[in-house]
Amino acid sequence: MQEKRFLKWELLIWLWIAFFFNQADRQIFNIVLPLIKEDLGFSDAQLGLIASVFVLCVGICTPIAGFVGDLFSRKKIIVISIFLWSLATMYTGMSYTIFHLILLRSVSVGGGEAFYAPSANALISEYHTKTRARAMSIHQTSLYIGIILSGVIGGFIAENYGWRTAFYLFGGIGIVYSFILMWRLAPSKITPETTTFSESKKFIGEAFRMLINKPSTMLLGVSFICLVFVNVGYLTWMPTFLHEKFSLSVTEAGFSSMFYHHIFAFVGIVLGGILSDKLALKSKNFRLIIQGAGLLLGAPFIFGMGQSTTLFSTYFCLAAFGLFRGIYEANFITTLFATIEPRYRASINGIVYLFVFGVGSLSPFLLGYFKQSFGLSNGLSSMSFAYLLGGICVLIALKWFFGKDSILKTVE
Repeated sequence: MQEKRFLKWELLIWLWIAFFFNQADRQIFNIVLPLIKEDLGFSDAQLGLIASVFVLCVGICTPIAGFVGDLFSRKKIIVISIFLWSLATMYTGMSYTIFHLILLRSVSVGGGEAFYAPSANALISEYHTKTRARAMSIHQTSLYIGIILSGVIGGFIAENYGWRTAFYLFGGIGIVYSFILMWRLAPSKITPETTTFSESKKFIGEAFRMLINKPSTMLLGVSFICLVFVNVGYLTWMPTFLHEKFSLSVTEAGFSSMFYHHIFAFVGIVLGGILSDKLALKSKNFRLIIQGAGLLLGAPFIFGMGQSTTLFSTYFCLAAFGLFRGIYEANFITTLFATIEPRYRASINGIVYLFVFGVGSLSPFLLGYFKQSFGLSNGLSSMSFAYLLGGICVLIALKWFFGKDSILKTVE
């Protein structure tokens, strides 16, 4: 019993580190945007396009990753994914044209990273039942730490040794780590069944029908679309915003744009996970109440971060935005999985992510395209309306659909 308890937390530790590199490799590009722009002479719209294609590739590949995660070895998928995106990250440092960056950064890194989340989330859900929200919350904290440290380390390396060196370093470490995971990561408890093409096609159809027949699943997915639309735009352009508006160095802007937001998101997701696990013992609806509150309360601070005229007020808004984002993210996967049969979780998670990243991919390009005419400050503030929409969707799901869509009474 003690050994099983240790195994589930050891698995979480290994996946936490993997997700750290997933997010760190993703964020390096955003941190060094000003240096790439200066070195290669790209326009703001071109830089936004690279980021948008990256997110779009993640969205397109994630459903495939979800189906693969339900039909094949989740451990092998995670290991191969880390190896491929790390290799592509390293080669991104050799780019000289926008085509190179789109191919290596957007397509290769984005496609490789897409295969991680569905299998990792499903694997964690296998080993953690009563502690699922807490485990998912802890796993999510690696996103925040990865983004913060990549801002500091990546910015420092880029300013002192060139932006290409940052890609070489992070990519190389990820390749080594993929071999460590092959040795230590625990396998899935669910043995993949040998399936024919027709059986796989039938399985995919069943997953789609399950999603369509669950309104709360779709509404929760829309709320996540709203969150990711904001997050992708913020992650891409906030370092540049601080660099240009307040004349911070690349290292300072990379650190400050990520630290205050993500350290409070860390607090939010830990508190949100612990609180929701306790309240869920009284009523499963508390998780959705906490989710909706996170989006609705975060919206004013998203508006404020773009309109603030001082660094202090900007950092305050970034911190509050992060806190409420973390409270929402502590519960999203848990509530989504509460409406999905275990066998279909990676698949439906992948389908949801297709729409999430498909829509989210628009924000970097739109913010870059309208940067000159509309202003980056106004563009960032306008994203607050997405949080309001997302919060409303969660409340609608809670009021009319979640009670009948939930499987918690019959499965877990």
